[in-house]
Amino acid sequence: MADDNAREYRNLIAAVLFVSGKAMSAEEIASAIGVSSVGSVRSMITALAEEYSKSGGALAVEKVADTYMLSVREPYASKVSGLAGSPDITRGSLRVLAYISRNEPILQSAVVRVFGSGVYDHVKELSEKDFIRSTKVGRSKRLETTKKFREYFNLSK
Repeated sequence: MADDNAREYRNLIAAVLFVSGKAMSAEEIASAIGVSSVGSVRSMITALAEEYSKSGGALAVEKVADTYMLSVREPYASKVSGLAGSPDITRGSLRVLAYISRNEPILQSAVVRVFGSGVYDHVKELSEKDFIRSTKVGRSKRLETTKKFREYFNLSK
């Protein structure tokens, strides 16, 4: 793919992520921009994420489980957060949720070892919003994602 063509597709991917306002799979992005090769789209998304990262700008392309989303980096996110509607999930909880989804089922104690004791608040929030379910296992809890999580992020399981 020529550089101009690749640039145009990366811009199109950025536009799709911006307009959708949600996490999208590489397959969904490929369909939206009219590219049949999902592998090529993944490469373009990676290149776009690297561009955003190197630019030091306010935006970032983040991978969440098997999806991608356009987000606002700190400190800009906290400065403009009042302009947006309230998010479904806080940023910290989203990171914990991504980790749980990649490693499920996982014990809460293992997640605490990775993220620290703040995980308890995130797990509470995620449970209240029905993105995860927890089952008591000894002195810990087994954490798993729910059907709502898969529907929210357009994942199949």
